[in-house]
Amino acid sequence: MSDLGAVSAASHPLTKENTADIIRKVAWRLMPLIMLCYLFAFFDRINISFAKFQLQSDLGFSDTAYGLGASLFVIGYVIFEVPSNLMLYKVGARKWIARIMISWGLATTMMVFVNNEWQFYGLRFIIGAMEAGFAPGVLYYLTLWFPASYRGRITSLLFLASAFSGLVGAPLSGLVLGHMNGVLGMPGWHWLFLLGGLPCVALGILVLKVLKDRIDDAGWLSASEKTYLKSQIASQSKPAPGGHSLFGAIKTPGFLTLGLIYFLIQVASYGLNFWAPHLIRTAGTNNPTIIGLLTAVPYVCGAICMVVVGRMSDNSGERRKFVCGLLLMAAVGFFAAGLFDKQTTLLIVALGVMGAGVVAAIPAFWALPPKLLTGAGAAGGIALINTLGQLGGIVSPVMVGRIRDLTGSTTPALYAIGCMSVVCALILMFGLPQSLRQKERAE
Repeated sequence: MSDLGAVSAASHPLTKENTADIIRKVAWRLMPLIMLCYLFAFFDRINISFAKFQLQSDLGFSDTAYGLGASLFVIGYVIFEVPSNLMLYKVGARKWIARIMISWGLATTMMVFVNNEWQFYGLRFIIGAMEAGFAPGVLYYLTLWFPASYRGRITSLLFLASAFSGLVGAPLSGLVLGHMNGVLGMPGWHWLFLLGGLPCVALGILVLKVLKDRIDDAGWLSASEKTYLKSQIASQSKPAPGGHSLFGAIKTPGFLTLGLIYFLIQVASYGLNFWAPHLIRTAGTNNPTIIGLLTAVPYVCGAICMVVVGRMSDNSGERRKFVCGLLLMAAVGFFAAGLFDKQTTLLIVALGVMGAGVVAAIPAFWALPPKLLTGAGAAGGIALINTLGQLGGIVSPVMVGRIRDLTGSTTPALYAIGCMSVVCALILMFGLPQSLRQKERAE
C-alpha cells in the first residue's frame, strides 16, 4: 500500500469491511445514469444494422456501400478519439461526456435527411466524430471512483447496458420498422434514427446536472467515506514507469499488444452487431419484428455471460484467461454460424454462443489497461487502445460486405472472423508481458 493509503486508512474508523458498502453506494449513484447513456450509445451504433433493409431499398445502396458507410462512422470515431479523451481529462468528464451525448444525438437525428450515398457517408463520419471518446471517457471516469479490485464487475455492469441495448433495441427496432413505416409520411428507418438520437440530447443535459467530476464533490458521501475510498483507489493504482503521460503509456510494455487484441475483438464485435439481422433474414425470416426478437438472443446470452464472468474474474484476478476463453467461444459461434447459415434454429444457437463470447469479452478486456496506466496516461492511453480497437470496426463491415458482394455469401467472412478470434486468444495467452501477469496474480 502507498504511504497515502496507509495514512488515510489509519486516520479514520472505516475498515476494509466497509468497502463493499461504499462501492455499492457509489454504484447506485453513478451507474444507472451511465448505463442508460451507454445503452443509447450502443443502440446508435447498431441501429444502422436494423435500418439496413429499408434504407438500402429506399436509397438503392449495395452491400459494399452499406459496409463503407458503417465503417466511415468508425473512421470519424478513430480520428477524434484520442483528442476527445485528452480534452475530457482537461475540462472534466461530466462536461465532456455531456457534450458528446448532445452532439451525437443531434447528428443521429440528421440521418432523416439522407437521400444519397455521399450524404450517407458524410453523416456517418460526423456521427462517429461526435461520439468519439465516449466509451473510453466513461471507462476512465470509472477509474476515478472505483478501486481496481472492483473494476471487473463494475465494467461488466457498464457493458451490460450494451447487451440490454441489443436485447431491448432489437425488438423495438423491429416494431418501429414494421409499424411506424409511413407514419407522418416518414419511412420506418427515419423514425428509428429519431427515436435513437433525441433521447441522447436529453441524457446529455441530465449528465451535466447529475454527475460529479471527483469524489470530493460527492455530497452523498461522508468525509470519512471519501477519504477511505480515495485511499483504496490510490493503494491499488500502481503505475508502470512513464504511465502518467500519453507517450509514456505508448512506451509501456504490453500497451500496443493490448491495442492489437482489442482490434481483433472489435472485428468480431462489429461482425455480430452489423450483420446479425442480415444473417437471420437470409436464413429465411422476413418479418421485421421476428428478426428483431431473434437478434436479441446473442445479447441475452452475452448479458448473462458478462455478469458471471465479471464476478468470477474479480474473484480470481485472472482477467487474461477469461478473455481468452470467451474469444474461443466466440470463434465457435462464428464457425457454427457459417455452417448453419441456412438453418434458422441452429443459426440462432450459433449466434447465442457468438454473443456470449463477443459481448462478454469486451468488459473483461477493459479490466486490463488500468493495470498499466494512470492519470493522463490512463485518459489518453485508454482512448488510444480504444482507437486501435475501433479500426476493427472499419475492417469488419467493409470486409463482410465486400465478400458478400463478390461471393453472394457471408459464410467465408464468418470463417475469417472466427480465425481472427482464435489468433486473438493466442496473443492473450502468450503475447502479453510477464509484468501484467504478475499484477493479475497480485491483485
